[in-house]
Amino acid sequence: MVIERGIENSVDPAGKSHRCGLLCLGPLTFHSRAVGKDVRLSHECRLAERTVGTFKNGLVFSNRPVKVQERMQLRVEKDRFNWTGALRVGFTTVPPSDRVLPLPCFSIPNLTRSPGHWAAPVHEAFCQAGSVLEFWVSHGGTMYIKSNNSKPHRLLRGVDLSQPLWAMIDIYGQTCSINLLGSKKKKLLFTRQSCPAPELLSSPNTSNPCSFIPDDSTTYEIPANDDCVVCMGNGAKVTLPCGHRCLCGPCYSRIFRQFGFCPLCRCEIKDP
Repeated sequence: MVIERGIENSVDPAGKSHRCGLLCLGPLTFHSRAVGKDVRLSHECRLAERTVGTFKNGLVFSNRPVKVQERMQLRVEKDRFNWTGALRVGFTTVPPSDRVLPLPCFSIPNLTRSPGHWAAPVHEAFCQAGSVLEFWVSHGGTMYIKSNNSKPHRLLRGVDLSQPLWAMIDIYGQTCSINLLGSKKKKLLFTRQSCPAPELLSSPNTSNPCSFIPDDSTTYEIPANDDCVVCMGNGAKVTLPCGHRCLCGPCYSRIFRQFGFCPLCRCEIKDP
């Protein structure tokens, strides 16, 4: 990036050059090469979607290093309640271009147990379809997150600020599609923002809190050993009217109360 006469000249991921003012943080997208094997990028590498039939292999990274106090902004486009857990966010000092493919299945613990990686799970309540999230690292090396109009929530401490940091996002569990809205960094008298402005996507339909709509071509990754498909910790003891024996007792109560249909085939649940 070259500064010439007070204007920054840069190139976006699609190869198109553009000129930015001094308040620009530079283009921000997902890195086009360093993506999990079950992730598909679109909309000029700003929309990341994970395959329907799995809960893992959803790693993505920012295309450039991010600054301290630069708030990454993203929106959850789709969520599916046939899995447990949700988005994981963090930072890394390892450049995405240096990574060997295929990437590890998970950010936690596959990456966080190696030096230069910091990640934390985001509560499921923050990751419903339509939720807008911001996460950033402070000057003290503490990572924060906020959802919609909530107060900032501390995720972890101890991020190393002595080297450049790339944002690291794991599209995990219930979260299956995210849209990178850009970033901003507030100063005392002004706010710097990333560019160019991302292409606007239609907001997800949140009238139904679960957007899990299977079809005949979907292949589902069902945990082995007859585990519950929601918590994947307890044994599946409940047989649903559709014939799927896929839920433990506690998860059946939750699914029946909140959604009323089988998490595998969407058949209506009446009595187990």
